[in-house]
Parts: sequence; C-alpha cells; structure tokens
Amino acid sequence: MTPVPAGFRIDLDKNTRQVADGLVFGGSPARVVRLTAAGRAAWRELAGGPVTSHAGGVLARRLTDAGLAHPVPPEPDTPAEVTIVVPVRDRAELLTRCLAGLDGRHPVLVVDDGSADPAAIAAVAATHGAKLVRRDVNGGPGAARNTALDHVSTDLVAFVDSDCVPTEGWADRLAAHFADPLVAAVAPRVRALAPDTWAGRYTRAASSLDLGDRPARVAPGTRVPYVPTAALVARRAALRDAGAFDPALRVGEDVDLVWRLHAAGRVIRYVPDVHVHHHEPATWKGILGRRARYGTSAAPLALRHPDVMAPLVLHPWPALTVGASLARRPLLAALAFGGSVGGMVRTLRAHDVPADGVVRAMATAVHQTWLGCGRYGTQFAAPLLVSLLVPRGWGRRAAVASLLLGPPLTAWVRSRPGLDPVRYTAAAIADDLAYGAGVWAGCLTHRTIAPVRPAFVRRPLRFDPKGKR
Repeated sequence: MTPVPAGFRIDLDKNTRQVADGLVFGGSPARVVRLTAAGRAAWRELAGGPVTSHAGGVLARRLTDAGLAHPVPPEPDTPAEVTIVVPVRDRAELLTRCLAGLDGRHPVLVVDDGSADPAAIAAVAATHGAKLVRRDVNGGPGAARNTALDHVSTDLVAFVDSDCVPTEGWADRLAAHFADPLVAAVAPRVRALAPDTWAGRYTRAASSLDLGDRPARVAPGTRVPYVPTAALVARRAALRDAGAFDPALRVGEDVDLVWRLHAAGRVIRYVPDVHVHHHEPATWKGILGRRARYGTSAAPLALRHPDVMAPLVLHPWPALTVGASLARRPLLAALAFGGSVGGMVRTLRAHDVPADGVVRAMATAVHQTWLGCGRYGTQFAAPLLVSLLVPRGWGRRAAVASLLLGPPLTAWVRSRPGLDPVRYTAAAIADDLAYGAGVWAGCLTHRTIAPVRPAFVRRPLRFDPKGKR
C-alpha cells in the first residue's frame, strides 16, 4: 500500500469514533477497523501531528481511503504550476465574470466550443489575457475539455465552467493535495449564485452541484459518489491514462470520468472549505429543465458502470421494518427491527466489538431506508404513489404521504433554508419529479431499466481486521 506522504496531517471525520482501545468505527460505507499494536502507535503519531513514519503514512492511507479521516496537505514550498481551462459556448457576459474572478497567477486557456458569436468570446478572452482555442463545431463540455488537454503543458489542469465565479486562490489550495502521488483530481464546493426569489432561494439551499460541507474521498457507493467538473483540478497524466472525457456524453461526462479514475485505483477528493460560485437558472423552467437533463445521463452511465449505479440500496432488515410499518403491520415491524438489532449484536460480539449504541444505529438505518424509499418513489413512481392516495383509508394515505413529504421535510428541518416548509417541500418534489422524468426518458432512449433498479445488500457493516481492508 502506498503511504500518505510525510508532512500530511489527518482530520478525523465528524462521525468517526473510537469505540474501544484499538477499535475505530465510522467511514463510508460504515466499518470497524481494529488496530494492531503498531497501528496504535501510528494512531498516536497521527493524533499528535503530521505523518513522520512509514507506519503512520500507511495508517493515514487506510483511514482516508475508508472515509474515517481526511488528509490535510502541508503548505507547498512553491506555487503550483497549473493551467486554468474554461470551456464556453456563447454566454460572453458570464465568461467575463468568470475570467475576472481569476487571480492572474496561472495561464488561462479558453476553449470556444462552437459559439454563435465567436468574436464576442475572442474579445473577452483577449481583454483578460487568456489564450483562445476555437472549435468550429460544438462537441459538448467533454470534447471541449479534451481539446484543451492538447494545448496544456503543465502537470495540473484546473477546469472551471464559464458560468462559475472562482474565489481567490482556489486552484492553489486544491493543488496542495497533489503532493500525494495517488491523487488524480480534487474538487471544491460549488455554491449557488441565484436571485432572491422562491426558485433562487430553493436552489441556494438544494443545488445538485453543492455536495455539502463535509470533506470526503469520492467513490461510488460512498457518501460523495461523484463530483461535478464545473470546477475541478486534475493531474493531466491521470486524465490521459483514463482516456480523458467521453465526448459521446453530453451530460454526466464528469461522473463517468470520476468513476473511471476510481476504477484505475486513483484517489479523488472533495474539499469543501474551498469554494467556487456557480450561476444558477433564474426560473423554475430553467431549474427543472436542467434537472431533467441531468436525469437523462443515468441510463448511459448505468450501461458503462453497471455495478455502481443503483438509485436505492436496501438492507433486508431495515427494508422489512419500513415495509411492515407502511403496511400498518406493527408486530411484523417490531419483529423485523428486533431481528436487525439482534443480528447486529451477534455480528459485533463475534468480532469482539462492543455492542453499545446498536439500537440507535439500527433506528438510524430504518430512518434512512424510509427516506430513501420515499425519494425513490417520488422520482420514479410518483403517479403510483398519488393513485394510492385516492382510495379510502387514512392509514394508507398517511403512509403514502410520509413517503412523499418525509424526505423534503426532513431536509428542511436539517438545513433550515430561507424558505418556509411548504414552498421548500413543493420545490423539492418538483425537483425529484423532473429528475425522474429525465431518467425515464433516458431509459426509453437506451432501452434499459438499470437506472431505476434497486440493489439489495446483505451486510450493512464492514470489518477490517488488524487494520486491513
């Protein structure tokens, strides 16, 4: 295993906890790591400062790979050598704002991807001292970025879309992570720029490009399964080795690239303390139309990556508990929940792990399953859910209403956005409906139901004996 280089520190994830001496729980997916005597010494090293030994570097790698901790790179000795690449098609005004937000420390390459008014794009690029490459035929964002790679000589390339406004030093702060030789790409947090309207306030609270305020290793099946390339710093050689962007994908080309980099054994990181702002659509038509377009990428992505594209992952006991509760079978729900608790206690004891907090953990699993089922039903089976509200019976109506309203109301309680719960809930349901419509449209085009097929997983917790995966 390649260790994290000397000089890196680690920050434990906020959900990571030491359940006993030498036992660490957390990560994404959740797991228990058991440390050897050498691992405990390395743990103390990392708790007291940066990586200084091979053992400390190896443990740091295991912890950061599992999502139990996040790397903090040392301050670089010299400025990063990085080229800023801005693909653009029309939108000269937004390009002006984007280039004005750059600090001038790095060369900038603008790729005009078949704009209707190339003179306007050329004038903006010249005003800000950017090199310009013109594509006569529009090929989409992936093709434009690939064109840029043919004109870049630096080891690092920073992609930023023309509708983004970078913050000062964003590329340099992300570039520090490339002191780790396994890192292929690092993404900042993308914050929404939107007007102070109902649509704008919802987008600021729930933009699909904003992946939250917690750092993460990016990998399929984890808390952060992908990052957008609206803003991304990448190692040019890693992009070349992975085949760069797939020009056949007009939407979802960034997700496809991230998953191919991950499959090649490279590390992709999400660093939310670095921000880039993104202009959002100002109207509901624009917002919902974009969500539908994003949805159309699910089918081609599922065909390219069939093992990582499940829209809903179900564990047997929590799924049975939720199903029985919705069907108003309280005894069966209680038995299923008891079975989940009992099964987890037996599993933990078999691995000599304390079973404290199992009831709360399994209740959380049931809650997350209920939310997942609700959002899945809204996105992909909303007409069926609505039809179930029609028959008489308040019990059934309450169950269906909980699936429709539960996820957005839970999100509202957690984030308390600048919207009342009624308007936020209505917007979130419309958002999910638009995305689901796009997914179904892609399924019809590509003749597959893979993007709407749930996955069933038997083991909800992983054990890494002696710190090994």
